[in-house]
Parts: sequence; structure tokens; C-alpha cells
Amino acid sequence: MSLKLYFDLMSQPSRALYILLKNIKYDFTPMPVDLRKGEHYSEDYAKINRFQKVPVIDHNGFVLTESVAILKYLSREGIIPESLYPRGNKQAARVEEFLEWQHAGLRLHCAMFFRVKVLDPLVTGRPVDNKQVEGYLRRMENALDSFDSLWLGQGHQFITGDNICVADLLAACEVEQPRMAGYDASAKYANIAGWMQRVKSHFNPHYDEGHMIVNKLIEKQRKTAAKL
Repeated sequence: MSLKLYFDLMSQPSRALYILLKNIKYDFTPMPVDLRKGEHYSEDYAKINRFQKVPVIDHNGFVLTESVAILKYLSREGIIPESLYPRGNKQAARVEEFLEWQHAGLRLHCAMFFRVKVLDPLVTGRPVDNKQVEGYLRRMENALDSFDSLWLGQGHQFITGDNICVADLLAACEVEQPRMAGYDASAKYANIAGWMQRVKSHFNPHYDEGHMIVNKLIEKQRKTAAKL
């Protein structure tokens, strides 16, 4: 069985799939795609993914895009263990309930805050639009409020209950993204703080490996700020 993973560790869902495959000790071929160099816009990569995004898998010639679709496929193929993606209809539905919600409920807002505060100024060379950042900060905190109270504040350890699953890993990678823009959700939201530590503990050392670029950038920013 052959599985190739096209990814960039700056991409939240890429990190989630990379960490997951490492954690379950699945033999896959890493295929890094450097987004900062624009490798996803090359003609060769467009032949792999017409949408020119990451992540992508190639499983014995079957190419699939979109992280949630990939997770569902890997589960049905028996690659993801049942402990992380339940097979039972109702238990699987609970996992997929969150996977459907997180696109617009969490991912959009965390990603856009990072984009307007860090990525867009870096790419365009234009200064940060503080008014725009404030607007996206409000939207992100509304999303984090909902995540902290409606998903994690229900008296259990993880998103769908007391057992960790792929939903937790996907969400944790999304919550990490604003840290590169100077915002740590764990510092403000108690449920998120405790949950993040449990997720990291379960998936380490691969969780830290998957976030090595993120953490290096954060440390670089910290050192730069200390010099000012």
C-alpha cells in the first residue's frame, strides 16, 4: 500500500494529517510543498491538485483533496484506527458534526485573523490595517467563545466526549495558527487551555514535530520584540 502526503507545515490541516499519520505509525511518503515559494502554483502541482492547495493525498493512484474528505476516506480504508475515528454510526456522526462545523465555525476566523495581521502585510508589503485586524479579532474571539463553551465546556475531556479523536487534532492545529499573530487562545480560555495540553500530550512527540516551523517563527518574533 502506497500513500503520499503533499503538505506544508504552515498549513493547519496539513499539520493535522502529518501528525496523525506519524502518530499511528503509518508508512507514508512525505511530499513537501513550499507555499512561501509558490510551489503550489506550479504546472506540475496543478496536475496533482487542480485547486493548487494543500493537503493532498495520493493513495495507490487515487488522488484526493480537502482535509475532511481525506480523514473520512482514511477512516473508511481502515488506516485511521477506530480509537481516533469511531466506526459506529452515531459515534462517527459526532466526530463529523464537529468536522462540518469547524470550517466556518472556527477555521475561517482563526485563519483570517492570522492572514490580515501577518500574512497579507508580508506578501503585499503594505502596513497592517489595525481597524481590519480589530474586526477579525472580534470575529475570532466570538468563534473561540463558542468553541470553548459549546464544544469544550460540556463536562468532558475532548470535543466529542472523554475519548480523543481526529476532531481534536484538527481543531488544535487551527487554534495554533493565531499564535503566529501574537494571540494565544490558551491564555484567555480555560477550557481551551486544558484541552490543548491533553491533545499535545496524546500526540507528542509528533505534535511538536508538526509545529516546529510555527514554534520557530513565534520564537523569532519573541526575540525581535525583546530587542525593540
